[in-house]
Amino acid sequence: MNNENKTDVLMQLISVLTAMLNAETQTKIQSSDKIEKEEEIEFLTVKDCTTVIKGINEHTIRQLVAQGKISYIRTGQGKRGKILINKASLLAYCSNSSN
Repeated sequence: MNNENKTDVLMQLISVLTAMLNAETQTKIQSSDKIEKEEEIEFLTVKDCTTVIKGINEHTIRQLVAQGKISYIRTGQGKRGKILINKASLLAYCSNSSN
């Protein structure tokens, strides 16, 4: 095998490896986009919870928060901060309670 053939083979090998690397990188980017979309968390105010779940009132939502039965965060300072309830947690609690 002469030098010209070796160079051609190496160039082909480099182009194949580059194509494989680009395809792998593209796959990683697409999978990371899916992960980011799946990790989106939706929060609801106490009032929003009453519109999502018909027949439940604000007092009941606050009681569930106080009892630690649903996930929430409190924004602002101290006890006066706004309560934001994790929507998935609320729906899971309601679906388990109805069984």
